[in-house]
Amino acid sequence: MKKVTLDMIKEARETIKDVIKETPLLESVKMSERTGANVFLKCENLQKTGSFKIRGACNKIANLTNEEKSKGVIASSAGNHAQGVALGAKMNGINVTIVMPSTAPLAKVTATKGYGAEVVLEGLVYDDAYAKAIEIQKETGATFLHPFNDEYVIAGQGTISLEILEQLENVDTIVCPIGGGGIISGIATAAKALKPSVKIVGVQTSNIPSMKESLEKGEVTSAFKDVTIADGIAVKIPGDLTFSIIKDLIDEIIVVDEDEIAQAMLFLLENQKVTAEGAGAVSTAAIWSGKYIPKKGENVVCIISGGNVDINTLYRVIDTGLVKCGRRYTFRTHIVDKPGGLSEVTRILTNLNANILSANMSKLSSKYDLGRQAVELTIETFNEKHKEEIRDSIIKAGFIIVD
Repeated sequence: MKKVTLDMIKEARETIKDVIKETPLLESVKMSERTGANVFLKCENLQKTGSFKIRGACNKIANLTNEEKSKGVIASSAGNHAQGVALGAKMNGINVTIVMPSTAPLAKVTATKGYGAEVVLEGLVYDDAYAKAIEIQKETGATFLHPFNDEYVIAGQGTISLEILEQLENVDTIVCPIGGGGIISGIATAAKALKPSVKIVGVQTSNIPSMKESLEKGEVTSAFKDVTIADGIAVKIPGDLTFSIIKDLIDEIIVVDEDEIAQAMLFLLENQKVTAEGAGAVSTAAIWSGKYIPKKGENVVCIISGGNVDINTLYRVIDTGLVKCGRRYTFRTHIVDKPGGLSEVTRILTNLNANILSANMSKLSSKYDLGRQAVELTIETFNEKHKEEIRDSIIKAGFIIVD
């Protein structure tokens, strides 16, 4: 098994220094107040191409032989590695083909094409795209660039740790997303070498907890329960190289569900002015949901791995996040079918400072409901407590509510 070392990571930093940029480390005051720890965000969403993936991709391309470059390159990716490879190949005048899942956000597909890559869409998750890319590679002889199970890629991702330890010398814990395991392998290798006391916590979606289940079984295994909004970490089978690094260096892996990811994305957007894709928000989701509770006073860094989220997905995520935290509520009730029939309900909502976003009314055809109308209302509320107060008040006024 090939190994990744601190020296390789330092060499990678020198190799890619003119391509990537050092991303900021921002304190999250609200998460710090909520946990009692000092929580910081490493904003790789502000990296070139909107993701950390350009680090590993460009380091790998820089280490290709002239013969490998002449054959062109091919990669499989959920979207972020695709953009990193496409840009790196374009800068080096290399022909590039990228295979992406058909579920990849439109923004990632469009951006990848914009960097000059030929894009092929295949399957639902990364593993489907990988199988197709290997098939094309055998037909064309192009050089395959793996998104995570490669020592040069891992070394490139590890340069994030070098920046973190310079930006926050007394860091105690780094919380990082896990898909195939490339970013956390690089981060852990550098961090543990420079400061062995640093705790490394990985986070996966509960829909595809492949690395967590692999560690529990003691061998690389497949895990897929459902699709996820965290498409960047939707990897059914992690790498054997990354697995060997993670089992030795990672302290803990936590899983978060889809609603927790959505709420974390909403939190970052609203409170930090940080746009994170699903995979980029899982580290925040682990802390914001309470799945990972840091010690009081410790310095915690959450890796925001990417921000390439499709605007339509973001709209749905915001809506879901608002519903789950009690700030948007939709219900149906019946009102008397006469002038002013709706006013009693709206009076209650007005008195309790609820904002009506939409109201849809329809006459009921059942003979048991003659003289009544159904009305469906979507309202904006402050929080779950406010929502329940409104609900109780409407019921006490004699209305039946159906959520």
